[in-house]
Amino acid sequence: MAENILPTVLIVEDEEAIIVMLRYNLERNGYNVFSTSDGDEAFDMAKEIKPDIILLDWMLPGKTGIEVCKKLRGNEDTKGIPVIMLTAKGEEGDRIRGLDSGADDYIVKPFSPTELIARMRAVFRRMRPVFSEKSLSHSDVKMDLSSFKVTRDGKEIHLGPTEFRILQCLLEYPKRILSRDTLLTQVWGHDTEVELRTVDVHINRLRAALRTGSNSEVPFILTVRSAGYCLQRSEY
Repeated sequence: MAENILPTVLIVEDEEAIIVMLRYNLERNGYNVFSTSDGDEAFDMAKEIKPDIILLDWMLPGKTGIEVCKKLRGNEDTKGIPVIMLTAKGEEGDRIRGLDSGADDYIVKPFSPTELIARMRAVFRRMRPVFSEKSLSHSDVKMDLSSFKVTRDGKEIHLGPTEFRILQCLLEYPKRILSRDTLLTQVWGHDTEVELRTVDVHINRLRAALRTGSNSEVPFILTVRSAGYCLQRSEY
């Protein structure tokens, strides 16, 4: 089974247009996205997929967002998941009520995707610091997530978007072996029809691009037979 590597967002919202807007912007920024419009289903999904953050609408059919948030906080499996409440209720009393229910932040509709993602990053800085990093590095390879720039031994490496995402996955978990299935899910998505061998093609392109600098002959990405790929130890 594919591991959940990149930060996962659960959207709980009953307006389809908002879900579409959020999904588009969040996936562009490297998040895995799940969604539901039902409060009871949201609780079950939170227990199953263990999202890194939940975007929770206040006004839901059936259970309200306030009720869902309280239920999440009362369960051992979900009590630590950050929650940002989304609502049209902007009065101070409503904000206090939302925060008192256990929400970690509160954003009033309408809001811009840029503001929401900034709020999410602020929550991650407090509660999931690994996901708020602006850069990643391993040995002499460095990746700047803000400028999408990659260097090895100080020399810039030009990567396609797919190779960039694969390298990002490997750099985020440098001590893990990532299976082809895991990389396929994280880079291409859950519903992809891309074949597993496509991963190998892009890994080879990534390896070729990384052959530069003083350590160009040292394999940066290793193949682990019958398991997948991992990064070489940083102590060359």
